[in-house]
Amino acid sequence: MSDQKRLFLVDAYALIFRGYYAFIKNPRINSKGQDTSAIMGFMNSLLDVIKRERPDHLAVCFDKGGSADRVEMFEEYKANRDETPEGIRTAIPHICEILEAMHIPIMVKEGYEADDIIGTLSRQAEKEGYKTYMVTPDKDFAQLVTENIFMYRPVFGGGYETWGIPEVQKKFEVTDPLQVIDFLGMMGDSSDNIPGLPGVGEKTAKKFLAQYGSMENLLANTHELKGKMKEKIEASKELGLLSKQLATIILDVPVTFNAKDFELDHPDVEKVKALFQELEFRRLTDNFLKTFAPQDAEAPKATATAETKQPSKPKSAGFGQFSLFGGSEESDDTSQTPSHIRQTAETTSHFYQSVAPGMATTLFLKNLMNQTSVCFDTETTSLNPLEAELVGIAFSWEAGKGFYVPIPEDKSEAQTIVDTLKPFFENEAIEKVGQNLKYDIKVLAKYSIDVKGPLFDTMLAHYLINPDMRHNMDVLAETYLNYTPISITELIGKKGKNQLSMRDVPLEKQTEYAVEDADITLQLKTHFEKELQDANTQKLFKEIELPLLRVLADMELEGINLDTNFLSDLSSALDTDIANLEKQIYDDAGEEFNIGSPKQLGVILFEKLKLVDKPKKTKTGQYSTAEDVLSYLAKDHAIIQHVLDYRGLTKLKSTYVDALPTQVEKTTGRVHTNYMQTVAATGRLSSNNPNLQNIPIRTERGRQVRKAFIPRDENHVLLAADYSQIELRIIAALSEEETMIEAFKNGEDIHASTASKVFNVAIDDVTREQRSNAKTVNFGIIYGVSAFGLSNQTDLSRSEAKDLIDTYYATYPKLRAYMSDQVDFARDNGYVQTVLGRRRYLKDINSRNAVVRGAAERNAVNAPIQGSAADIIKLAMINIHKKLETENYTSKMLLQVHDELVFDAYKPELEKLKALIKFEMENAFKLEVPLDVEMDVGENWLEAH
Repeated sequence: MSDQKRLFLVDAYALIFRGYYAFIKNPRINSKGQDTSAIMGFMNSLLDVIKRERPDHLAVCFDKGGSADRVEMFEEYKANRDETPEGIRTAIPHICEILEAMHIPIMVKEGYEADDIIGTLSRQAEKEGYKTYMVTPDKDFAQLVTENIFMYRPVFGGGYETWGIPEVQKKFEVTDPLQVIDFLGMMGDSSDNIPGLPGVGEKTAKKFLAQYGSMENLLANTHELKGKMKEKIEASKELGLLSKQLATIILDVPVTFNAKDFELDHPDVEKVKALFQELEFRRLTDNFLKTFAPQDAEAPKATATAETKQPSKPKSAGFGQFSLFGGSEESDDTSQTPSHIRQTAETTSHFYQSVAPGMATTLFLKNLMNQTSVCFDTETTSLNPLEAELVGIAFSWEAGKGFYVPIPEDKSEAQTIVDTLKPFFENEAIEKVGQNLKYDIKVLAKYSIDVKGPLFDTMLAHYLINPDMRHNMDVLAETYLNYTPISITELIGKKGKNQLSMRDVPLEKQTEYAVEDADITLQLKTHFEKELQDANTQKLFKEIELPLLRVLADMELEGINLDTNFLSDLSSALDTDIANLEKQIYDDAGEEFNIGSPKQLGVILFEKLKLVDKPKKTKTGQYSTAEDVLSYLAKDHAIIQHVLDYRGLTKLKSTYVDALPTQVEKTTGRVHTNYMQTVAATGRLSSNNPNLQNIPIRTERGRQVRKAFIPRDENHVLLAADYSQIELRIIAALSEEETMIEAFKNGEDIHASTASKVFNVAIDDVTREQRSNAKTVNFGIIYGVSAFGLSNQTDLSRSEAKDLIDTYYATYPKLRAYMSDQVDFARDNGYVQTVLGRRRYLKDINSRNAVVRGAAERNAVNAPIQGSAADIIKLAMINIHKKLETENYTSKMLLQVHDELVFDAYKPELEKLKALIKFEMENAFKLEVPLDVEMDVGENWLEAH
């Protein structure tokens, strides 16, 4: 291994932007409402580099004030860029503070870009015998590559690739990395607003470089060019030379590489931990500690020997010299706990006791029954409540105190002990508190326990308080109580064949772990009661989410019958369909290839068949074959439609047709989906294991899957009840748009009615195409459909789509006013809400970044509508469930799929059941517009839908 020292220079903004946009669909928001995506993304990347490479020297380089020299040369340089997103601007001070605590030098110089600072430092370090690695995805840095200077590029999907001279030569088709400057100058750079030579793209620039070697040589030989290209380049010589100058990284920035200052030193661990705690970075803290932990670190790669390396700054208290810097004789004792770090069971006074059989149990039960509110938590052998057996139950009704009742493995003995607890669980007067109570209720149901009385679920409470944050107990404890609970992996180990069962854990440890859960959940309840009040969501919590919890538990326990023989036949039929499509695609392509490989497919479509002049590419440089890209091209190219059909069928087969039979529960012979109340910020339920809400309905084969869902037996049929156009009815009511309200009140076909008004024809004269276009606008308007989006979804041109949208808004003026009012309300309050007061917080509604702000504005319009629809069907489910129970129906509610409910209907009850369902669904909530429910029955779900 070489002993040449290595310097890593990090392009700060490139990694910060990359980290921010990696979380753009699922931003990391902490309990204070702060977007921490950029900080988390950057720090993960930085720690990854340190872990992988163990560099001797490291610095992070920032831009400041842009490039004064380049703007002086060309006023429009980078003038096309959107303003930096707010989430990045607010992240920078935090990142700098963390870097300072890590003792990592920050290199910044007013009027210069990070590229120039890195270029200057890399050249200086090279002269002192260093190998330099420039950590950046930016291809412009390729011009700096030499025998001792490399690009260290993060790769999409994880990992890094190193570009030395051979890689740059191959990538840009040049003989010398310096020619990258000519390459960039010729083709320009849209992101930096470097103009380049008109008409010269990537391929042409490479061709010119192969022929002429440089910009100057090309411009000196334009007489050899032909036609329009010759005219354009001759007229743009000065522009070409200017572009090359703009693309050249400056190598004489007034910064100095001082080796001692750049040594990767040990961080101030406690300060970093405190900063991470403030930002609520739990996993990142673990990552940071592991990165610098003596026991985990490896010997440095190609660094100076341990004996010659000395730390330049004093160590943080309680944290030994890292093996990152070689061996150490100093202590790595971490027992000194600073006052500001989180509390644990070891540092907190508590009284947790297991309850022994006999007198102790009698006294415990007597005390338990005297309480008005008790938190309980079940410990079991499985995460699947239908398979789980009780190992013990923890109880707490006073902070810092609690009891654990162990449950033996023998089923008869276990039932005897659980029966002694039945009076508590079925006592209507005692409030039952828990975290994810639906799981506990389902487990106890197997032991013939019906949990009665008021409920308080901390997971659901937090979902209403902060829907965008994670809701698991460890996160909540650390965020709201500054407390880190005992990790389950400490008890049973990590997932895998060596993981223990909870039964294998000694009773003392079971007690500590289980009672702590109950104790902490009880403390969270106290905290969340006030927060629910502050957010004005107690009514939503008590009247919808908590009652719904019981409804969902019953539906999940019930499950639905599945015809596995039908699915087996369908799988064989799909095999034939897929094989036929494969053959068709090979015929279209003129050769066989891996259709499932985006890379191979891209080459066939865009290189061999040349279906598009300028195909879209991914971040890694390969052709994009994403669904949205191909869907746009499908109507013009048969092969693309065949590929989309192939993808649809293979996904249908693997995700549903072949997977569903494996998800039939052995103990019941039925499929039991799990409904999640705390995932979608709009309030919609989501379904998993299996997901029964995403079964395709628009394709013939997709619809066939629904045939596999069948009634319980010959005495039942499936009944499906579906809200008709509920979201349109809600937007009509909320916007008070009289024209639309009247159409609904008169029972008109709303799409035909809209088409009649928008196209100015009698309703009877509306064509199928006009109705279809009106339907697309009706549904699209809720999601902020643009002319571009509408033209993609219809046969309309962009200008026709724009005219249609303009006419639509002119026809329904109050609709547009309502949408504008919603955005204004969100700007003033930071949230919007549903008809029942469910809030959707929109932290980016006032962002200066147009793209980010636009997404928040669309959510401001969409969330109250989609969320109100979710609230209304939840109310209907609660009311229907109550009637089915109190009136002793044999029929059961089985599934909820957004606006649809599915029932196992007992045939003798069918007509009465239909009337009950229709009444409760249509009267769940009173709007200015009537709610309309369509129902059907059948021997399978498809017939009933």
